[in-house]
Amino acid sequence: MLQHFRRVARTLVPALLLAASSGIAVAAGATHDYSKDSARSSPAWVHDGVVYEIFPRDFSARGDFAGVTVQLDRLQQLGVSILWLMPIHPLGKLKSKGTLGSPYAVRDYYGINSDYGSADDLHRLFNEAHKRGLKVIIDIVANHTAWDSNLMAHPAYYTHDAKGNIIPPDPDWTDVADLNYDNPELRQYMTGMLVHWLKDFDLDGFRCDYAAGVPTDFWEPARAALTKTKPDIFMLAEADSPELLVKAFDADYAWSFYHALSDVLQNGKPASAIIDNWRASAAQYPHGALRLRFTDNHDQRRAIARFGEAATLAANALMFTLDGVPLLYQGMEVGDTAESTAPALFEKLPVFWQGDAIRPQYPPFFHDLIALRKAHSALRGGEVQWLHNSDENRVLTYARRDASESLVIAINLSTAPFAGVVMAGEGRYQDITPGHAATAASLPSVALGAWEYRVYWRITTQ
Repeated sequence: MLQHFRRVARTLVPALLLAASSGIAVAAGATHDYSKDSARSSPAWVHDGVVYEIFPRDFSARGDFAGVTVQLDRLQQLGVSILWLMPIHPLGKLKSKGTLGSPYAVRDYYGINSDYGSADDLHRLFNEAHKRGLKVIIDIVANHTAWDSNLMAHPAYYTHDAKGNIIPPDPDWTDVADLNYDNPELRQYMTGMLVHWLKDFDLDGFRCDYAAGVPTDFWEPARAALTKTKPDIFMLAEADSPELLVKAFDADYAWSFYHALSDVLQNGKPASAIIDNWRASAAQYPHGALRLRFTDNHDQRRAIARFGEAATLAANALMFTLDGVPLLYQGMEVGDTAESTAPALFEKLPVFWQGDAIRPQYPPFFHDLIALRKAHSALRGGEVQWLHNSDENRVLTYARRDASESLVIAINLSTAPFAGVVMAGEGRYQDITPGHAATAASLPSVALGAWEYRVYWRITTQ
């Protein structure tokens, strides 16, 4: 939902301490080491996927399901494979924020926002997406509801203060009321609701808002019920929580990685801080855990506004060639600068799709980067090996390897050109960087312009 930093503060303090060297949250007095576990097995389409986030209100000028349906061909051609629709339920009006209210203040979990269209319109969107080989997941807000939710008929479903008043999950979240998962009837209701959407609309899964704000011992049996209904689904947790990936979810948010990247691009931290964060996280998470990699989402200011045009492309080169599942937020592919985080989240602020006329390099960049990822299995599921180079304060270098191939990626995260060496190991390499003619590489020597990236494919001798 909103303001990730406040969420982190609420869920991690005092129960969690921050590991100062890595920025990774570590449970105080934790007795379970999740790095000894294996992450749950996920469908191949999840491992191989590219997620595309859609806010129906702002995705088109008309702001409805039909406005999404008419762009499905374009999204398919872009190469994305998983569409995530932000909440499609009716919004609460009582204590709502802004002009239109937050989509994360849900009034009826079984309902459909009439501003977006009808159930038939939603079915049409899902059916047309499936015809094009696209998967569709919807946002579920399980931690809280609007103040005028139909669940208010059951006060015991909510959290109360010492005076018996229903309270928000956080004092700043004045437009929503906190649900109480100590109540078994609420758990039964929420599980049934999830099964309903999966069964009646043939969904492919859910993105679960503020998943860490709901007990893991709810999510795990709920996932079992959902898997019984439809085994081949994707559950994405908006959380940075290793325990959720053991049984309940297929992937979570690499929040701390995003913040480490931001520190490098905005606050002058060395590029190696990104490696430190990745390693610390890998040491904490279950084996095989999938992380959502992103530079933009609806809770953050646009990367293009924060980092600049060229730096944003370099950052996305990292997201699409590193391990995990990459995310595109609507409009990124044309360099859109329209905000959607608070307070814009409560207003109408459509994507400026004509942005590609101003930034013509953006559409081919993302199309070609997605195509590169699809063409190389090592980029989708290979191991990551960080490689030394001659300027690790500015340049990231790493290998992606699986049983069939090996690639080397070099990314300059600075405004100054780089000319140096990369410890890529023995072998002959071909430069397969999108937008460049395939040529023999000069590794270990590498030359990069400001914010430039290169991808090298190791030539195997038969």
